[in-house]
Amino acid sequence: MQMFSYILFLIFSLSSLHAENISQLTKKLKLYGGMKAKNQWERVFSSERHLIRYKLDKIAPQQREALKAHLIEHAADSKHPTVSGV
Repeated sequence: MQMFSYILFLIFSLSSLHAENISQLTKKLKLYGGMKAKNQWERVFSSERHLIRYKLDKIAPQQREALKAHLIEHAADSKHPTVSGV
């Protein structure tokens, strides 16, 4: 039972670290989900021109995918949009 508790703790710790990293990355890049609707974020991440414009071409592909998922999850037309300064 103690091992199970340890594993759960480890999983939640890693997921919160991941969320912190994405949060820090969004602040660094000055991006937040509420800037655009879901389909607009899809276009940003599928266009080389937009990747360069938002400096997304400089981050690792794994981080880019995590950032894309985060921004789409918190897009203006999502159930939980984020806004600047919150």
